Amino acid sequence: MGRVIAVVNQKGGVGKTTTAINLAASLANAGRQVLLVDFDPQGNASSGIGYPPERVELSVYEALLGEIELSDAIRPTDVPRLHVVPATTELAGAEIELVALEQRERRLRTLLEPILPRFDCVIVDCPPSLGILTINALTAADGVLVPMQCEYYALEGLSALLATVERVKRSLNPRLVLEGVLFCMHDPRPNLTAQVTDEVRQHLGSKVFSTVIPRTIRLAESPSHGKPILLYDKDSRGCQSYLALAEEFLGRRSQIVVTGTKRKEVV
Repeated sequence: MGRVIAVVNQKGGVGKTTTAINLAASLANAGRQVLLVDFDPQGNASSGIGYPPERVELSVYEALLGEIELSDAIRPTDVPRLHVVPATTELAGAEIELVALEQRERRLRTLLEPILPRFDCVIVDCPPSLGILTINALTAADGVLVPMQCEYYALEGLSALLATVERVKRSLNPRLVLEGVLFCMHDPRPNLTAQVTDEVRQHLGSKVFSTVIPRTIRLAESPSHGKPILLYDKDSRGCQSYLALAEEFLGRRSQIVVTGTKRKEVV
C-alpha cells in the first residue's frame, strides 16, 4: 500500500514543486513505483515533468469533480517507474466547487484509495495556500514534508503550517505525521542561515532532514526543459542532493519486519 506524502508550504517560491518533482524522480530511481499528483492550479509540477497545459488531456480536476476516475488521468513520464497526475489552471475552480460537495475534505483520499496498491509512494504537490485543496491533501496524506528557506519569515510560516497540520490531525486525519522539514535553496554563507537552521533543528530535532538542497542554476533551469534534474544533469550538485534526500527519506521510513528467518523491508 503506497504511502502518501503531501509536500506543503503556504509560502511560494521556497522549492516546494522542485522538491515534489525531484524527490519523486529520485525515489523512482531508487526502484520504487511512484505517483506524482500535481494538486497546484499553477500546474508547475506537470510542466516540470513533461506535461505542459497543451499536452494535458485529463487532469486531477475532472477526477475531483467525479467526472473520471483518478486512474484515467495517470500518465507515464520519462523516468522509469514514475507516473504523474497532471493539473491545469482549471483546478483553481475546485476551491469553490468543492464547497458544495459532501465529504469535500476527503475527496482526494477517496480518489487515491483504489490506486494505492499500485504504488510504493504518492507525492502530492500542494498549492501555496492553506485552502480546501491543501486540506484535502493533508486529509489524504500519511506524512507531511515541508520545504523551507532559511529566512526569518519562514519561521513564522512554519509555525502556522504546523498548527494547521495539528488541527487536521485532530479533526480529519489522525494518522497524519510530520515527515520532515527540508531546507531548500540553501546558501551557507549568511549568518541568518545558521540562525534559522539552528532554531528549527532545536525545536524539531530529528524531524529536520540532514540533507539540504543547494541553490543552483541547474536546478532552476531543469523545469523549463520539462525534466527533473535527474534527467537534465545527473552529475550536478542539485541532483546529488535530491538523490541523497531520497536515500534519507527511505532510511527513515524503512522498517525491518522479522518473520522467522525472513526479513522484509517495508516503505
